[in-house]
Amino acid sequence: MSDAVSRINWLTDELNRHNRLYHERNAPEITDLAYDALFRELEALEAENPGAVRADSPTRKVGSSPVAELKPFVHTVPMLSLQNGYRRAAGEEAEPSPDRWGGPYEDLFDWERGKPTRPGGLRRLLGGGAAAAIRYVVEPKLDGLAMELVYENGEFVSGGTRGDGVTGEEVTHNLRTITNLPRRLAGAPAGRVSVRGEVLFDLAGFERMNAEREARGEKRFENPRNSAAGTIRQLDPEMCRGRPLQFFAHSAGEHPDAPASHWELLAQFAAWGFTVSPLCRRCEGLEEAIEAIAAIEARRSDLPYEIDGAVIKVDDVALQEELGFVTRSPRWALAFKYPPPQVSTRLANVLFSVGRTGQVTPVAQVEPARVGGVTVRNASLHNEHQMQRVLGLRHGDRLIIQRAGDVIPEVVGAVEEPGREERPLITYPEACPECGHALVRSLSDEARPEMVQIRCPNTFGCPAQVEGALRHFASRLAMDIEGLGEKLVAQLVGAGLARRPSELYRLAERRAELVAMERLGETSARNLIEALERSKDRPLDRVLMALGIPTVGESTARDLARFFGSIEALMEASVERLDEVPNVALTTATAIHGFFADADNRAEVAALRAAGVRFVPPPATVGGPLAGKTFVLTGTLPSMGRDEMKARIEAAGGKVAGSVSKKTDYVVAGAEAGSKLEKAVELGVSILDEAGALAVISGEQS
Repeated sequence: MSDAVSRINWLTDELNRHNRLYHERNAPEITDLAYDALFRELEALEAENPGAVRADSPTRKVGSSPVAELKPFVHTVPMLSLQNGYRRAAGEEAEPSPDRWGGPYEDLFDWERGKPTRPGGLRRLLGGGAAAAIRYVVEPKLDGLAMELVYENGEFVSGGTRGDGVTGEEVTHNLRTITNLPRRLAGAPAGRVSVRGEVLFDLAGFERMNAEREARGEKRFENPRNSAAGTIRQLDPEMCRGRPLQFFAHSAGEHPDAPASHWELLAQFAAWGFTVSPLCRRCEGLEEAIEAIAAIEARRSDLPYEIDGAVIKVDDVALQEELGFVTRSPRWALAFKYPPPQVSTRLANVLFSVGRTGQVTPVAQVEPARVGGVTVRNASLHNEHQMQRVLGLRHGDRLIIQRAGDVIPEVVGAVEEPGREERPLITYPEACPECGHALVRSLSDEARPEMVQIRCPNTFGCPAQVEGALRHFASRLAMDIEGLGEKLVAQLVGAGLARRPSELYRLAERRAELVAMERLGETSARNLIEALERSKDRPLDRVLMALGIPTVGESTARDLARFFGSIEALMEASVERLDEVPNVALTTATAIHGFFADADNRAEVAALRAAGVRFVPPPATVGGPLAGKTFVLTGTLPSMGRDEMKARIEAAGGKVAGSVSKKTDYVVAGAEAGSKLEKAVELGVSILDEAGALAVISGEQS
């Protein structure tokens, strides 16, 4: 497998993981800027290697899947995301030239006029390089949860989250508790209208709510955006009622009589009773739009809600329709992100956190500081390279911190001040802060120090790793053991009742000790034991996820389960055999082989089997109508996502591959199919549209 294909596979899995963290768990690990850098790298590699594009590529979809507990909410008009641009920070600006914008607004220039290295640009697409100025609407980019509201004959009937852009989560019960959301639209047209916008907390209300929580002895919410997302997904509307949520309208989905301009649409929303940001501005040309974008940024710290940029849209709806869409976003709109706000504070201490894989990460404890409406007490230092070589941190430093992506606090740099050079540098400990075991370095390559990982090798003896592994084992995407949360895991480890996943299944034999634990009792103990018993029948791919094999995520676990069919076959596979698995890179194959070569890991698999975990193989599909048939999906299908089509093909016994070859039986092609369709024509492979594919799946067509 080539390096490019391996990198595509790694980027696909990693970006899908970050999508789930952001959209489903409200727990992002990286900044928007870092995510977009990875996303753009994947786009570039896929353009150069179209045959390696996977059906689950994040470049082919929006957001993530809906949470299982809520009903699905289908968007009749796909709810796409926006392209991103960034205002350059000081020192990052491009040099201006006579015929272009330069400096901090370079991305806006590229979006409107294009550039040689990136085809496109609004003017090129409209065929008028010297045409009159395009009229735009500039709006603040509200940092909330994207939402669609559906009205029928003016009455609010339902609402849901964006989800993957086609299907989200239906949260009507909670939307009805938002006080500024109109229940009836005065003067709305007959029929069905859908209004889209953002649900968010206002900052003053967020602070009042946190103060009330502290007074009751409850934990503070960390940031408004994630808290709003978690609140709106509650199953009980009483959890949502009284919390200071607001809805801001900014666009339409379905609209039988839409105005001819976006500006008129916003005015219509306001007339119907929706809250529309007063910062919205109609602009003649890009220069005026840039002034509006800068004006919004200047007011950012004084706004009563959080924003992370501005959105610029072509005003004329006819031009919007002419410009059209790419796979996951409209060409006529751009989300222009501002640099995150920064503040200065003093370093109090550096803690070293041990993750479930043993990796040791430095975290700065700082004097409390307000950053973007949130009080920050801890900030990420990422790794040894960042802490020592990039930042050169010393005890007592004054730091510049920011909330990266307006979510994750991180240290940007240290302030040079008198006497700083005399203070000692902060270094990594030699022993694990949790168990005292000597730490090891994963790499010693000085040419790439940023790749060096420092970890504790005491996998089954380090409390932090033990608790992390048990929490991961019990998590929803793994064994999904209801009731086995963070606090209970800590109690079980502390009491010596469980240190390995297999020991969880012996808790039934130690029921008396379990019942005696604080805040557990007979009922909770019984429920936990029953949940553990149910988890024994999880399918093989879920158990592989639960084992915590390095580099193996949800998608790779499914591929391994389908390819090998049993845990025994997987454990005995060579690196070469593992490398044959579709979408598994050589680096991943090597990591999997190393995991199962470890005697402790093999013993744990045997212990799980002895405890009754059945490692249920994937269902046999040899008898399905598509048995032995290989499909390739390309382009955008008219009524379903490619993931859904893939699931239907596999349920009927077929296989979905990432590239077209002589072994391909069918190519299912939608809009903007591209090079895979060309390859299919060249090789004489049968080409199906969505309807034809469904006919083949159902057996109506061969």
